[in-house]
Amino acid sequence: MQKIETVQQFEQLAETNPRFFFMKHSLTCPISSSAFTDYQAFLNNNREEDGYYLAVQEARELSNHISEKYGIKHESPQAFLFIDGKPGWNASHWNITEKELSKL
Repeated sequence: MQKIETVQQFEQLAETNPRFFFMKHSLTCPISSSAFTDYQAFLNNNREEDGYYLAVQEARELSNHISEKYGIKHESPQAFLFIDGKPGWNASHWNITEKELSKL
């Protein structure tokens, strides 16, 4: 799992990777902490999947960019599955679980 911090890094990722998971993680929210733990477990158990994240407090510009570009209201925590440069799935809060991610 790799941390993405800039709009440029994200745009390059979206252009070059046909399928990847992405999470907006809040460093101060206990719900986000729980979701992030499940996200990490999912990626550890599914090594063929590519996973990335941003820390909302450290990358607000990128977080806002994703919301504005794709017309998806910002939430934190929030997870996405990007397919061919567009969100094919997204969920927030308690809906981000290892079980739900494994269905994708």
